[in-house]
Amino acid sequence: MAPPTDESRPHLATGTRWAPTTGEADESRMILYPEGYIKLQGTGRQVLERCDGQRTFREIVADLQKEFGKTDPEKIRLDISAFLEQLQRRRIVDY
Repeated sequence: MAPPTDESRPHLATGTRWAPTTGEADESRMILYPEGYIKLQGTGRQVLERCDGQRTFREIVADLQKEFGKTDPEKIRLDISAFLEQLQRRRIVDY
């Protein structure tokens, strides 16, 4: 699978959705998809919450670079790209 381009608009794939929240103060969220579920927390959750189909990959990267300003911007870009590629292979994200 190809990595996202700057103009890609990542979004949850068909049949994939966020699980309802429990209302508890929990830093993790679950994504339900046809083959199962994954529990996301931390940076993974922050990336996927921004994958709304409206923001471009470039915008998502720029937003997270602001949040993690002390980290090498190219490392952030590469890590997010690899994460989204992995989710696309599992049919959780499309772009």
